[in-house]
Amino acid sequence: MSRKDALFDRRQALFASAVATAGLAAPRAASAAARATANTSAGTCSTPPDAVAKTQYGPVRGYVSNGVFTFKGVPYGDDTGGENRWLPAKPPKRWNEPYNALAYGANCPQTLHNFRAVEHTFLQQWTDGFLGEDMLKLNVWTPSLSGSRPVMVYFHGGGYSFGSSYELASHDGAQMARHHDVVQVSINHRLNVLGFLDLTEVGGSAYDGSVNVSMTDCIAALRWVQENIANFGGDPSKIMIYGQSGGGSKVTTLLGMPAGKGLIHRAAVQSGGGGAIPSAEQSRDFSRRLMRELGTKDIAALQKAEWETLFDAGNKVATEINGPMRGMPGPSATPRVGWGPTLDGKIIDVRSFADVAPEISRDVPVMIGNVSEEGMRFGSNPSEAEWRADLTKQMGATKADALIAAMKQAHPEKAIRTLSYGVQGLAGRNRVQAMVALKYAQRAAPVYQYLFQWQSPQLDGVAGAWHTADLAFCFDNTARCDQGTGNTPDAQRLARTMATAWATFARTGNPSQPGLAWTPSDPTRCQTMVFDSQCRMVDDPEGTPRRILLG
Repeated sequence: MSRKDALFDRRQALFASAVATAGLAAPRAASAAARATANTSAGTCSTPPDAVAKTQYGPVRGYVSNGVFTFKGVPYGDDTGGENRWLPAKPPKRWNEPYNALAYGANCPQTLHNFRAVEHTFLQQWTDGFLGEDMLKLNVWTPSLSGSRPVMVYFHGGGYSFGSSYELASHDGAQMARHHDVVQVSINHRLNVLGFLDLTEVGGSAYDGSVNVSMTDCIAALRWVQENIANFGGDPSKIMIYGQSGGGSKVTTLLGMPAGKGLIHRAAVQSGGGGAIPSAEQSRDFSRRLMRELGTKDIAALQKAEWETLFDAGNKVATEINGPMRGMPGPSATPRVGWGPTLDGKIIDVRSFADVAPEISRDVPVMIGNVSEEGMRFGSNPSEAEWRADLTKQMGATKADALIAAMKQAHPEKAIRTLSYGVQGLAGRNRVQAMVALKYAQRAAPVYQYLFQWQSPQLDGVAGAWHTADLAFCFDNTARCDQGTGNTPDAQRLARTMATAWATFARTGNPSQPGLAWTPSDPTRCQTMVFDSQCRMVDDPEGTPRRILLG
């Protein structure tokens, strides 16, 4: 049995065991009444003759589900395997008969996501999908193939190493098309060793872009959107990009790429973004060491090599160079080589939202925020004494005592376990403030910030607002994501409010909506939209504990 199969079997067994032990119903065991009320399952699905859209490469056939035209696995590039490995994305081969865009495409080869706690899998409703190098595919949801509505292009998380456009149930775009009159798009692209490896010294000038080919895949997808989305009822002059975690970092990187100019009109960065990236020489040194580890400098041999062999060797070399991660979570001040973008001076010529807000996107309105319990890990359940001891090792006793006192005072209703998850959320808040300050300093397009702190009632309510919890809400998917949200009336109201803000931002560049004005942020007041049972504007929420952490 392969390592991939073994991990999959282990995850399935652990998940089934956890569900049974907790007395929880698996997602497909819901009652008929519950299924009938779910906002993504009731209704009809058909493949009518008019569910065919034109693209520059040929027609694509989708399906209509509850009034939403859905196209999955639409090619925006050719197969990246074999002799195309590490080369810039090539256009897909043209076709004449309608291409059946009825199912999601392959995900970039990656290690299966083996959560440390199956409770996390339950809350997120994760799916690994299937793997392959023919993965340059995108998905489109639209209420109509005619008209001209804003386009929302989502970039998935998973750092730059794993993940996919459909890894989480929350990523489904039907609700945004159905209730918010937008065209929703998501993409798959190259990751890890297949997306970030400088092979110029091995393969020659044809591989000049190999060190950042993952990001040029993203540009290729955005070009496809600009050139084809009008045939799906979208407005190519109103393209919003957004992403969470690693997807947020992709967004800030794209905002600084010269090739992205004119392709992006709004942007949202969720629980990610910024961060130091290595220089061209650092990435070149990494590649040289990797070639020595693999024992070859033959490009043809590398293109035939098993992905796992390349990935494992690369991880070994990266660990030798970078050493272990230390200190508080957040963007590293020191560049770390490996699977991620490189400041090569051509494709990427600025450390976007780490050093500066890029000049080329100065006129693009940006929304930046995070969730309160970014560090939620069900494998971690410290007592207060254990939490204090851990923080003392990281920052010293005085700072640890002050931070714990401030967090307990701000949220006496939260368990110690939940508060401990919030330290990484405060680090995220500090990261948000740094990026807001850079964007504000341009004195051009506005920057808006938010904090998502709605506390999930699931699994005894200790998870808080975990990393990715906001996605079910900004996609208006609380019913589809009921394992994490409970799909309570409170959750449904918040999802409608939050999704409306995202869609309105895509439409106008301002996320305000009737009854809920959202003020642009500045570094002095740190005006922030707080998303909770009661949504409201607050100046610098969590300001006291986050400043203690920063100091």
